[in-house]
Amino acid sequence: MYKFLLRPILFLFDPEKVHHLTFKMVKVVSKLPLMTSLFKALYRVNDSRLEREVFGLKFKNPVGLAAGFDKDARLFNELHNFGFGFIEIGTLTPKPQVGNPKTRLFRLKSDSAIINRMGFNNGGVEDAVKRLKKNKGVLIGGNIGKNKITPNENAVDDYIICFDSLFEYVDYFVVNVSSPNTPNLRALQDKEPLTELLNTLQKRNTQKPVSKPILLKIAPDLTDDQLLDIIDIVKETEIAGVIATNTTISRDGLTSEVELTNENGGLSGKPLTNRSTEVIRFLSEKSNKSFPIVGVGGIHSAKDALEKLEAGASLVQLYTGFIYEGPRLIKSINKALLKK
Repeated sequence: MYKFLLRPILFLFDPEKVHHLTFKMVKVVSKLPLMTSLFKALYRVNDSRLEREVFGLKFKNPVGLAAGFDKDARLFNELHNFGFGFIEIGTLTPKPQVGNPKTRLFRLKSDSAIINRMGFNNGGVEDAVKRLKKNKGVLIGGNIGKNKITPNENAVDDYIICFDSLFEYVDYFVVNVSSPNTPNLRALQDKEPLTELLNTLQKRNTQKPVSKPILLKIAPDLTDDQLLDIIDIVKETEIAGVIATNTTISRDGLTSEVELTNENGGLSGKPLTNRSTEVIRFLSEKSNKSFPIVGVGGIHSAKDALEKLEAGASLVQLYTGFIYEGPRLIKSINKALLKK
């Protein structure tokens, strides 16, 4: 129903407005009698064979929602009813920020892709915490970043603020230094500043009564040498794992109109499928599978998800595929896993 009835209507309108409208619709519909039970019946696959234990956490299934969809933790309880095994909120920053000027979200329909240059628009970490306190048992990841006005030399302070504020309310953390939409943010992926940032957060982590997994989200545009640096950094800082990958700045192979493909921002969706899988396989093989990898990027089918898991991912996440294919994609992946 989604792909053939709802999606054609939704895709007639501005993507960002549709995103907010959809949130409101799901929120309202979920409050109607029996609708939550209906969503669960339609989309959830409850089977102990789908359970995974990764970086010390137990996941009911390995299919999660990537950061960027529920930035401000407004819909995680309702989205969980669609069958996700975990939800990652954010990217959150210490202070609220409006993000980049609109228009900043573009559908490339012929490529089954999206370009975004949102710029970490969010209501600030403390605003999200108010809603996270109402969590009804959803396994939550907290994706954290820095404010646009914070210079890179002070970036660690922003990450610490988000880390401390979210600590009681999320199950794992993701350090986002790979978004292309905040000026100079990707410079923090360089070996020295990244090692310093992760070591600082790990030190903070060990001071807590019980530490929590910290993951690093990386860009798909890193070279092999840079990926080898990432492996070294993971080992040196002893973080829990890596999320591969964020959006790409590459525009190779696109077939959509030039006016769209020339838009600045991060590209997600089907054009990223192969590259993100390549990065997962490289990290897994070169590290001798020494740390967990969460695979994300261009998952539009059960086949795409299985390829990432076979390449070395322990878990997978959806974003653009969820927008294009709808919630049945989650169920189809879990069903395919049970057939293996």
